[in-house]
Amino acid sequence: MPAKVFVITGPSGVGKGTLIRTLRERMPELELAVSATTRRPRLGETQGVHYHFLDEAEFLRRIEAGDFVEHAEYSGRRYGTLRSELDKRIAEGHSVVLEIEVQGARQIAQTMPEAVRIFIAPPDERTLLNRLIGRDTDTREEIDRRLQVAKSELAAQDEFSHVVVNDRLDDAIDELQRVVSRM
Repeated sequence: MPAKVFVITGPSGVGKGTLIRTLRERMPELELAVSATTRRPRLGETQGVHYHFLDEAEFLRRIEAGDFVEHAEYSGRRYGTLRSELDKRIAEGHSVVLEIEVQGARQIAQTMPEAVRIFIAPPDERTLLNRLIGRDTDTREEIDRRLQVAKSELAAQDEFSHVVVNDRLDDAIDELQRVVSRM
């Protein structure tokens, strides 16, 4: 299969990370793109392995230079995907998976129209709420905010050529693998 970029997106709590991790276990030839960020490294994180850590000025300079295929600001920090990160892997013949927010996936539709964009959807909003609560990582206010953002993101799923509903994990991963394998 020729090297491709697979953009996987969907609302917070839908299970993108779990699906991607399982997909990569089944298809180890897929590589995960290393994002750039302005946040400081956490204990154990390595430059170029976990993230490309850039200061604010460098990040902004690289935006101006057109170095990002997508970028966004979350919680006062900037995150993005460098075109060079993708180009290098594609040139080496490796397909790449990006786990990004809907906003970034929309940017990639403009900057890399050849990328395969896949939307992960919950079976319903109640299930998504239960998953957000079950993660036990956010306050109720944060969960409510994530759910409001999720509602607008769910409305965007028609913009994607592939939608995988994550109701039962095994079925969702099978469908995701089918999509990636036939591209």
